Amino acid sequence: MEEVQDIVIVGAGIAGLTASLGLHKLGIRCLVLESSGSLRITGFAIGTWTNAWKALDAVGIGDSLRQQHKQIYWNLSTSTISGVQIAAMSFVAKGKYGDHEFRCVNRKLLLEALAKGLPSGTIRFSSKVVSIEISGFYKLVHLADGTILKTKVLIGCDGVNSVVAKWLGFKAPTFTGRAAIRGCVNFKSNHGFEPKFFQFFGKAFRFGFLPYDDNGVYWFLLTSSEDKEREDNPIKMKQFVLSKLGNEYVPDEIKAVVENTELDSIISSPLRYRHPWDLIWGNISKGNVCVLGDAFHPMTPDIGQGACSALEDGIVLARCLAGALLTKEQSGESTEKVDSKSEQSKKIEMGLKNYAKERRWRSIVLISTAYVVGFFQQGDGKLTTFLRDKLLAAFLSALLLKRADYDCGKLNIS
Repeated sequence: MEEVQDIVIVGAGIAGLTASLGLHKLGIRCLVLESSGSLRITGFAIGTWTNAWKALDAVGIGDSLRQQHKQIYWNLSTSTISGVQIAAMSFVAKGKYGDHEFRCVNRKLLLEALAKGLPSGTIRFSSKVVSIEISGFYKLVHLADGTILKTKVLIGCDGVNSVVAKWLGFKAPTFTGRAAIRGCVNFKSNHGFEPKFFQFFGKAFRFGFLPYDDNGVYWFLLTSSEDKEREDNPIKMKQFVLSKLGNEYVPDEIKAVVENTELDSIISSPLRYRHPWDLIWGNISKGNVCVLGDAFHPMTPDIGQGACSALEDGIVLARCLAGALLTKEQSGESTEKVDSKSEQSKKIEMGLKNYAKERRWRSIVLISTAYVVGFFQQGDGKLTTFLRDKLLAAFLSALLLKRADYDCGKLNIS
């Protein structure tokens, strides 16, 4: 069975839903394909920095999410080796693009807020893409159930194992040899924790702990050891985290949160990233196809910019693609142009090229910064530990705000 769609977005994650909502706000409809049977909420929560809030405001859901999540005002970092607080940084600061803002956002609430703004039928679940074929002006998207979608624009937001990225020529992301164990706890009453981001650095690990509302707490452990058996066993995950926190310098109330985390609220995943040089030479877009989010720039979580940059991607893509498909009349209303296939093809290709040009170096900087910060923050050698704890702690913390000081712009058409 073959059906025709103007724009197909593969993946209903943060990047895909943001791009879809951005296009919808500009009057352009699309179809979002999601391989799973429902919205993906793996990861529980995400650190949402200043740049992400500008993107969320652009699609009109920033204020509603702010009301549901606490603003975090401080980042406090402590060495579990020496017991010394190695960095204390206030998030109450002014950047080039305005006041900084950091909150820990429930991933489920974020995805639901993005999806809620879309017209009914925009997301098609249980739709796994297996291959892509060229058919003149169109791309043929083959699904596992035998459906073939004929589309003018194909946007890959399908994560680190992206079928679209592979079609564009990208290699599979590189394993870092590190893993992230994440957990989330929802208390029946107010947990009483201050709105602060607590981090603890030890030998070859980093632990983070922060509240996202009055009842919910999110935590993570980044470690250099990856054990396949542990990765699939939440009991062993919890035991491993507690063994790393079995230190007099980690407060008992924080250890207790991990102890009280339900087993179905703990996950582990290997960390992967794309080499920066792959983005220098690779095809972020090609003709009427492009990639966003983890399909484009998977990165380590060391500066908390993976999801934030995916939100940026969605806004920029929507703006660039709308610029190719729509025109702004004197009244300020956007109406669809009527062009020949050849003209429309050229405009779509140029719009996606503009997106790739705007996002390429921003993404390279984020990937590179995250990797370097992770190298020092999670180092297990005497030299890297010394540099982290004695010389670089304040500098590494400051990079969090520096990379978040960015504005992806509004949803408008020039």
